[in-house]
Formats: sequence, C-alpha cells, structure tokens
Amino acid sequence: PCFHSIFLHRSTQSTSNPTKPPREKMIRIPPLNPRATVPLAVLSYSFCSGSLVLVNKLILHYLPYPSLVITFQLWAALLFIQVAEAFHAIDVDPIRWSCVKPYLAYTIAFSLGVYCNMKSLSMSNVETVIVFRALAPLLVSVLDATFLGREWPSPRSWGALTIIATGAYGYAMTDEQFQTQGYLAYFWPTLYLFVISFEMAYGKKIISGVDLKTRTGPVLYTNMLGWPPMLGFAYMGGEYGSLYHDVAERGKSGETLFPAAGVILLFLGCVVGTGIGYSGWWCRDKVSAASYTLIGVMNKCLTVLVNLLIWDQHAAMEGIASLSLCLIGGAIYRQAPMRKQHVEDGNGKDANGGDSGKQELGMAPLLGNNNLSSGSIAESQQKLS
Repeated sequence: PCFHSIFLHRSTQSTSNPTKPPREKMIRIPPLNPRATVPLAVLSYSFCSGSLVLVNKLILHYLPYPSLVITFQLWAALLFIQVAEAFHAIDVDPIRWSCVKPYLAYTIAFSLGVYCNMKSLSMSNVETVIVFRALAPLLVSVLDATFLGREWPSPRSWGALTIIATGAYGYAMTDEQFQTQGYLAYFWPTLYLFVISFEMAYGKKIISGVDLKTRTGPVLYTNMLGWPPMLGFAYMGGEYGSLYHDVAERGKSGETLFPAAGVILLFLGCVVGTGIGYSGWWCRDKVSAASYTLIGVMNKCLTVLVNLLIWDQHAAMEGIASLSLCLIGGAIYRQAPMRKQHVEDGNGKDANGGDSGKQELGMAPLLGNNNLSSGSIAESQQKLS
C-alpha cells in the first residue's frame, strides 16, 4: 500500500511565510545520476516489497492480527515523519484539504482493494489472487492510453500481455477451486482486479495532478488516511476480541504478553513498511502506471516461492507453470512511451530521467481544483480539453 500524519499543527502555515523563523539548514543529498534514478527506484521498491511480504508472514506467526499489524506500521511511518521533521531532517508538505480530497479517493480504492483481497483469499488460494493480480497490467495499459497520455502498447508489449492472460487462463483450468465452485470462486478476485487497476492508474494520476513539493507528501497523506479503514477491517475480522483473549490467557499463565521475537519483527516491519511508502511512491513517479503494476506482479514471485516452501496446500505444478508463464510475459513487456505531443511539450520526462506524466488526461474530477505543478501544464490541459 502506504499512509501519514495525524498532527495538523502545520496545516495553516505557509513555507513562504516571511515572519516564520528560519529553519536550521538541512543536509542535502546530491542529486542522483539520471541514468541511475529509475533503476534505483525500481530496485528499492522491489526490495522493500519482497522484504515486507516475508517479514509480515513471520510477524503473523507470532502476532496473528493482520489489520492491527498494518495499522501499527502506518502509525510508525507517521511517527517517523513527525520526528524527522522535528529534527529538520526532512521537509514535509503542510496538510491542505485540497490535497486530502484526491488522496481520500485513492485511500478508498486502496482500502476496497485490501477488502477484496481478503475476501479473495477466504474463497480461493494465494495463487488465484496472484494470477488475477497478474492480469491487472492489461487493464492498466488501457487506462494508461485512455487517461494518462501514453501511446498504446507496442506489438511486443501486447504479446507480453497476451502471454500473461494465457498463463492466467491456463491456471484457471487446473485450479481445483474453479473446478468445484466454477466462476463463483472468482467473483472477489475479479472485483479485486478492477479495483487494483483503478488504484494503480489513479495513483499515477495524483502524482502529477496534486501539487506536493516533497517526497514525503504522498507518504504522509496515504498513511494519515489509511489507518482508520484498517481499524475497521480489524473489527470486521474479530481481531480485537482475539487480542483481548490472547493477552488475558497469557496474563493468567504468567507468560510474556507479546513474544520477544514478534516484537522485534514488528519493529523491523515498521522500518520496512516506512521504506516501502517512500520507495513505492518514488517508483510510481518514475515509471508508467502499467510498468508499476508489472513491477508489483514480479514482486509477487517471492510470495509464490515462500508459499511453496511453507504451506502444504498450494496449486498443482501445472498451475505453477501457468503462473510462471504470466511472470515471463511480465519480463518481456516494454513500457509504452508518452504520446508525441507530450514529449514535444517537454512533459514526458522529469529532470531525473523519470516519468513525470505531467500532461496526463482524464480523471480530473477526482482531483478537485488542485493546481498542477506549473502554469504551463494547466494551460496546455485547457487547450487539450
């Protein structure tokens, strides 16, 4: 996912206020080589994503309260932002309602995706969810071309996406859940597919459509808005009752309320969770929505390997082969370029060689009346509307 700050004391202050006391000079890191920016963003996101999957699996072995664990990780990210800002280690965007609205829409989509994912796992197995997740680049590529100012995928990329779809279909034909329950077993995974596709495209849109000045901004808003739904999921899943029962039983028996290994892993999960908040939005800013979706699919490969090593009940080898075909398709996919007009206007790439997508079209009503990052961009959008 992703979510940040419950302290609003800076929300009405302007960073350009001349009466505000000067802040201590911050340590500035030299800019990265443009050629290295995109690979580093992808690698950092992939590392954090794969690590968080593994760490969270270990955490849930000691602390079986998934929604509460995620909530704690979101709170930890918010705390990190507040402490780092207090020590002048980072700049933080002030909280503004004009920015809350679009990120609230993203948070709703994210939370609905989490719920659909949970329902999918209760109706089918892990591999089923992963395969439907692997289909998301198909839909996101369409959204990329329709709303986000990109060319349609090349024949090579269409072939890659077809391979992914073929692998997903092959998996469905070997899935025991499909054979016994038919299409009913795929209702929630299908809904998850559509929700996650919208979330990926809209997440790319707000990167360029919401005027945040710092890398912390998206992390702040998503974590700030994301933890209340997680508490709701914890209630729906009966986690409060389970936690109360477990603590009471351990108190009676004189055991440690929370296993030391679980606490250490939870702390590690908070560190990695904060890392994925920053690396995820950084990566999303540097690549297209479809490419970002594909990177997430490739990261799920680690989930499959861990699932095969840990659990006894998993898909048949034919199903795993079909899933591998999906991953092969993802490997040969190539990102579609921005449309020619966008490149000519200088909005196809940012200063670091990334993918700014400043002239992405569509979805504007969801962004409210936020100013874009430059007047020329807003002006050119008016010409294209």
